[in-house]
Formats: sequence, C-alpha cells, structure tokens
Amino acid sequence: MSALISAFVFWAAATALNGWIARSYPSARWAKLFVPALFGATLLILWEGLVRGLNVSPVILPAPSAIAARFAESTEVLWGDFAQTILKGALAGYVIGCGAAVLVAIAIDRSPFLKRGLLPVGNFVAALPIVGIAPILVMWFGFDWQSKAAVVVMMVFFPVLVNMVAGLAATDQLQRDLMATYSASYRQTLAKLRLPAAMPFLFNGLKIATTLALIGAIVAEFFGSPTRGMGFRISTAVGQLDMPLVWSEIAVAALAGSGFFGLMALIEKAVTFWHPSQRRR
Repeated sequence: MSALISAFVFWAAATALNGWIARSYPSARWAKLFVPALFGATLLILWEGLVRGLNVSPVILPAPSAIAARFAESTEVLWGDFAQTILKGALAGYVIGCGAAVLVAIAIDRSPFLKRGLLPVGNFVAALPIVGIAPILVMWFGFDWQSKAAVVVMMVFFPVLVNMVAGLAATDQLQRDLMATYSASYRQTLAKLRLPAAMPFLFNGLKIATTLALIGAIVAEFFGSPTRGMGFRISTAVGQLDMPLVWSEIAVAALAGSGFFGLMALIEKAVTFWHPSQRRR
C-alpha cells in the first residue's frame, strides 16, 4: 500500500509542477520537451504503484519494472522481430503503397473517368476489415514478409490516394489560369504549381499511413508467419502467459510508430516550410 500512496503523491507533485511550467514558460523549447517527458514518467510511476499496491497479477498487468527487465533480457529477440515486421513488411509495404497512391492520384487527376470510377471502388476497398483481407493475402503471397507488405499496401494506399487527389485539386482557378497564360504544359503546371500545393495534403496522408502500416504488418502476422515477427511473438507469448514479453513487443511497436511519425513530420517541415501551418507564430 505504501507504493500506491507514494505513486499518488508523486503524481500530484508532478502534475502541479507541470502546470506551473506550462503557465510560466509557455513558449520555451525545453518546457515543450520536459512537460510531456515528466507526464510520461508520472504515468509509469503511477502504473508501478497501482500494480504493486493492489497486488495485481502479472498475467493481468505486469509492472513497468518487470516489463523493462524482460525487455533487457530479450533484446536479441525483439530486434529480430523488429527487423522482420517493421524493416521488411511494414516499410516495404509503406513505400510501395504510398508510391503507387501518388502515381494513381496523378492519373486520376488527368482522367475524369478514373476519378468517377476508381475513387468509389477505393472507398469500398478501404472499408474492408483487415481481419478478412489478411488471411487471403497470406495465402496468396506466402507466410514470409511479402504477405505482410501486401496487407500494408492495401491499408496505406487509399488514405494516401484520397489525400493526394484532394491536394492536386487544392489550387484555385486563378492560379491555373496564370499558368495557362504562360503556356505551361500539364507537366510544368504539375511540377511548379500543383505538386507543391498538394504537399501538405500528401504528408497528412503519409503520417496517417505510418500508424496503419504498423498495425497492418503486426495483425497480418497473426494469420501466418515464420517463427519470428512482432505479431507472431505476441500471439505465442500470450499463449505462454509471458505478458512482460507481450508488453515489450508493444513498447517496441509504440516506439517505432512514434519515431516513424516523427520522421515524417520532420520531412514535412523541411518540404513545406513555406506553408502557413509550418511558420512560427
């Protein structure tokens, strides 16, 4: 019980400190990093105190300290699973799916027939449940990373496609008329006007797709995988009641997803520095 009381005391003190920093240093760069870091540490300490104070079974919810210890013991296994699921399945599917979506969006922009015919079909396919698509693609492409990449392609293609099509249509008529007065061809107009204008929309879709890629690759491994991979490890660890390993895999997925999203946000900031959303206030 003392662990539980200590956790709540720390939570109250950290909350008060965070509130004071947020009010006193609202625009300081160090505060923008320190506040969320302290908040995350507070959640972990509160989690530890609740598990220890209430004697929660590790099968129900292991303590963060137990998860950290299991993480340290399983770094080799976790790295192998990360390489199989993220570096092979998720990343390959993400690149293929997003690249294909951009090319198809340009084709749709050129063809009203495709815009009227393909987008409704795309909305239908995007609504299909992953648990129904994944087993089929595993049977088509085998049990290795290729089938996981195929699932990721299905998941990321249409969100990026819809955002890219909207981005290509974001320029107004006056801008397009100005390019026409310069006798600019479609390729010139696309390169100089429409693609730059579409970048904020494209990166919005790419950031959404980072999360979908991880989810798709991990879920697909539940329906068939070699003896490695994050989804495979989670399913087998649950069967063995090794919940600290399950939470270790979840932590790796969360860190990978956050890093992937942050990388895309940095690239967006560098590419769309001219956009109002990226300007400093």
